[in-house]
Amino acid sequence: MAKLSSKSRRNLPTKDFAGPDRSFPIFDENHARNALSRVANKPEAEKERVRAAVHRKFPSIGEGGKPSKRTPRRRTRSRA
Repeated sequence: MAKLSSKSRRNLPTKDFAGPDRSFPIFDENHARNALSRVANKPEAEKERVRAAVHRKFPSIGEGGKPSKRTPRRRTRSRA
């Protein structure tokens, strides 16, 4: 994930944030995924707001879209 400096964060438009008070930046897919994982412990109303914002901006993330591009790690047997 790209590092987001305070200067570049200030320059982002408000539409690139999913939470209240410009919290949870979602300007790229990595930050959107991060926002979804961080909102898991928040109240239900805030979860819905962040999920909806992420889904509007990146329809493939969140609600049953394409699976992530990550491939699962292969398990290897140890040779003893």
